[in-house]
Amino acid sequence: MSAAQTSTAEALPARRRLNDRRDSAVIEFDLGNVHYRAQFSRFPDGRLGELFLDGSRLGSAARIAARDGAVAASLAIQFGCPVETLQRALLRDHDGAAGPVGRALDIIEAAP
Repeated sequence: MSAAQTSTAEALPARRRLNDRRDSAVIEFDLGNVHYRAQFSRFPDGRLGELFLDGSRLGSAARIAARDGAVAASLAIQFGCPVETLQRALLRDHDGAAGPVGRALDIIEAAP
């Protein structure tokens, strides 16, 4: 490893992982004529810890992007990115979050 790679690796925060056995919840919503199903789990302190997202159109680019986006959001959260930061960073339109990851985060965070 080069000196630059070593210093970058040392600067990364630790990933906070969820327990292997954990409760999860499911929400479903429609966005842009696509039905989505989101499964999510929380850390013991109640903060969101992971998000899985699936669209109804098998093999579609929208489904692939939703699944990949949820994995990326989960990793960001586990490495310490606040959910609110993700919500502000994702594209929004007049109806709220424009994409499925943002919409799922909005629904999850609005729930009691």
